[in-house]
Amino acid sequence: MGAVVVMALGAMRFSDGPIGILAGGAFSSGELRPTLSEFGFLEGRELIEFQTLNPATSRTLWLVVEGQRLYFVSGYMNTWVGQIWKQWPKHILKDNAIVLRADGGLYPQQLQRLLREPEVPQVMRKFAVKYGLGSEGMSDEAVYAMVARGDFWMFEVTSADGALTSN
Repeated sequence: MGAVVVMALGAMRFSDGPIGILAGGAFSSGELRPTLSEFGFLEGRELIEFQTLNPATSRTLWLVVEGQRLYFVSGYMNTWVGQIWKQWPKHILKDNAIVLRADGGLYPQQLQRLLREPEVPQVMRKFAVKYGLGSEGMSDEAVYAMVARGDFWMFEVTSADGALTSN
């Protein structure tokens, strides 16, 4: 039984994107579009798919849009589950190029890790409220301390270098 599960998870790496919470392969469907600099059209959505390029794997994530800017958070980074399951943030440190898939479009973008930027507490509180995390009342310094410890990693989605932008 265990071998079947391992083979099924391995086969996911060849699928056209993630399936639920399971990582998938590189996107094989969607129309390539220019990189984005504004993300208001994603406001109110619960999930988004994105693909790392190295390795070419995809996943579904929670998102927050704040002032036309798009943010991702990877939690549980200091837990044993996070150490096993959350590999994509470590890949981003080596190659921050990604592709977003939304509404049939594929958007080349980049992820920028945030540490002490002024927007970190406000964005984290918005994540807490949106997804019921129960930490919306945390002080700015408490949020910054969690980031400094690496409890969660926050990323901003930015335009891909050298690519055209589309609004």
